[in-house]
Amino acid sequence: MLRALLELVVLLLVIRAVWRVVSSMVAISAGSRRTTVSREPSPVKLVRDPVCGTYVSPDSAIADGSHYFCSEKCRNEYRSRATETRKHGGSF
Repeated sequence: MLRALLELVVLLLVIRAVWRVVSSMVAISAGSRRTTVSREPSPVKLVRDPVCGTYVSPDSAIADGSHYFCSEKCRNEYRSRATETRKHGGSF
């Protein structure tokens, strides 16, 4: 009885394996391959913070005109440097 049950399980596994091979061959010949498409994120051009040099995404950066900053601290530092430069008559 146990032997018959084991033979039945093995037979079912063989039938399933053959079925998968045949169905794959049919799908390939029909041109409808089932492929896994990995959706990788699209590349983003990073911008450089002029104060600390960190590269950040424009979407998450703090924009101030044409400059992008990684934090409020860097933006404030940039503004204070620009103010000091203007006071001393230099160009920034």
